[in-house]
Amino acid sequence: MSQPHSSAARFRALHAPGQLLVLLNAWDAVSARMAEAAGGAAVATSSAAVAWAHGAADGERLPFDRLLASTRDILRAVRVPVSVDLERGYATSAEGVGNAVCRLAEAGVAGVNLEDGAEPPEALAAKLLAARGALQRAGLDLFLNARTDVLLRGAPSSAAALDEVVRRARRYVDAGCDGVFVPGLAAAEGLTRVAAEVQAPLNVWASPALPPVEQLRALGVRRVSVGPRLALTALSAAKQDAEQLLAGRWTPPSFHDAPLTYAELNAWFA
Repeated sequence: MSQPHSSAARFRALHAPGQLLVLLNAWDAVSARMAEAAGGAAVATSSAAVAWAHGAADGERLPFDRLLASTRDILRAVRVPVSVDLERGYATSAEGVGNAVCRLAEAGVAGVNLEDGAEPPEALAAKLLAARGALQRAGLDLFLNARTDVLLRGAPSSAAALDEVVRRARRYVDAGCDGVFVPGLAAAEGLTRVAAEVQAPLNVWASPALPPVEQLRALGVRRVSVGPRLALTALSAAKQDAEQLLAGRWTPPSFHDAPLTYAELNAWFA
């Protein structure tokens, strides 16, 4: 197993009780470096944004080797731990998922996110078991974050839906995950219940429906990630500027009070 100073160990420490990790999701080296420069203690990828940056749609349509190459670019650009959104594992078998996870760990990745999507919980549990076993055999460490899409698939945040979330999350913890990601979970009662009944750090998706940061901490949430939000923000601003230029308006639009400059960006990689 990796030594205590490893990237995975540093990343795991950011999920300690009482802490709240705000995890910014990047899609290439410069967006990852921006997230680090903004103060991010770690960086994650967004599967959607990485796919778009390579001319593909989300949903494992990007070849794994291109995902790995993109991840290596990000790892070279930052010093903070990096976690990769691996979607359903980029493989048709649990053993294949284990191999993909090991290849990312060997590259220097600190964590991965694996989701159940529309599959039964047995499928993700098998992938987690295979990934943990493969990592142990290779002497590698990695933070395995298990995402359940129960609420994303349209299930209301009812007691029955939360029962299913808790049932799946516990199963994933038993299979070897280090954290549980429940996108769509935002109400204080649900956050309290999942944080209390699942013995793993709780990760939620940033949304206007979430309670304030200090309340999230008090409720037991350990991690908040933002998905493709930063990519959408950046591309929206670029689209607006492009449309103004094509219309013959040469004055840059005022997106915010502190625009990045050529010199500042270039210095990140100088």
